This record gives sequence, C-alpha cells and structure tokens, in this order.
Amino acid sequence: MNNPKPGEWRADELSQNYIADYKPFNFVDGEGVRCSLYVSGCMFHCEGCYNQATWSFRYGTPYTKELEDKIMDDLAEPYVQGLTLLGGEPFLNTTFLIPLLKRIRRELPDKDIWSWTGYTWEELVGTNGSDKDFTQGLLSNPTAETDDKLEMLDLLDVLVDGRFELSKKNLMLQFRGSSNQRIIDVPKSRSQGQVVIWEKLNDGENSFEQIHKEKLI
Repeated sequence: MNNPKPGEWRADELSQNYIADYKPFNFVDGEGVRCSLYVSGCMFHCEGCYNQATWSFRYGTPYTKELEDKIMDDLAEPYVQGLTLLGGEPFLNTTFLIPLLKRIRRELPDKDIWSWTGYTWEELVGTNGSDKDFTQGLLSNPTAETDDKLEMLDLLDVLVDGRFELSKKNLMLQFRGSSNQRIIDVPKSRSQGQVVIWEKLNDGENSFEQIHKEKLI
C-alpha cells in the first residue's frame, strides 16, 4: 500500500481520462438504484484490492462525450437515485469528473452523488479535517490536498473514505470492505467542521474477519 504526501499525486499529471467500466441501474454501489462509473488509475495499491486491473491509468476505454450523454440520460430516469464514482481512484481523475459532476448539479439537481476514495477525509481537507482547512486549500494549508480534489469533494453528497485494509476486512459492513472506512455525509461534515457519518448507516450486527490478524505478525 502506498501513502502519499499532501499534493503528491496530481490528476493533471496522472489521469489519462480512461474508464474501466460503466454500470447503469445497479443496487450495490450505494443507496437506491444507481449508475456507477468505474474510473481507471489508482496509486494506493491496497493489498487485497478486488480490482487491481484498474490501477493502470490506461486500463479500459477513453471517457467520451457520448458516454457522458448516456450517463445523463440514464440518471434522468425517475427511478434512479444518483451516480456513484468508483475505481481506480476518482480523485485522481478530476480532469473529466468535475465537469461531469457540475453538469449533473446543473441539469439533474435532485440526483445524489456518491464517491469511493482511498484518501481519508483528513487527508483531503487537512490534518484536523476542519471546514476552515477545506476552504483554504493546499496553498494556504499545506496539509490539505490539491484544489481540484477539494472542488470535487464539494460536489459530492456522500464519500466512502479510506484505503482498503485487508486485516480489517469485514463482509458485514454496509457499502465498505474494511472497518477503517467510513460513509461520510459531505455537506453536514463541511458545515459542522468535523466528520459526520451518513445517518442511514446500517452495518450487520456481527463482525466476521476474513483473515486472522495473528497470521500477519
């Protein structure tokens, strides 16, 4: 697993504007019926990643205007709740995702937007995770991430944050793979200056670890 310094990984240097897959009308990538866009390219390289092919920024096919129009048409269906971004790493593909998210906010404001990321909330907005850090950006706050990542975060409703940690893998978790990951309400977290967990969180009652921690020592 790789751990970046603030601002070390930049979408404008890494992204090739490729996607791994697009899956409309699914029920597994967040709340309700969703359209899921899997982007290509990830630098975290988590042990046990289920989608290692998407680590390459050239995996899959280029993102196109035709695909964007199809996503918009699919999202417009009344039974679709929103868009989900997965990967790969969405925050290293802001070059084409920010324009897409802005279009959704403009043309389909009733749809919600979820994103998974290997970054933690604290890494994105700054060491203490405060709203002040968020608005200042990297230039004023050297512990925050690049301005494009903060701009994309501001366009989200829900963020599932954190690297996948194999030693914390748990199949009972809602929409997450390991127990360190969180489902975060982005607007509430911003307004309160601290992480606010999504109010509909509903994990299973029992925890079933998939590997024995003592075997890792």
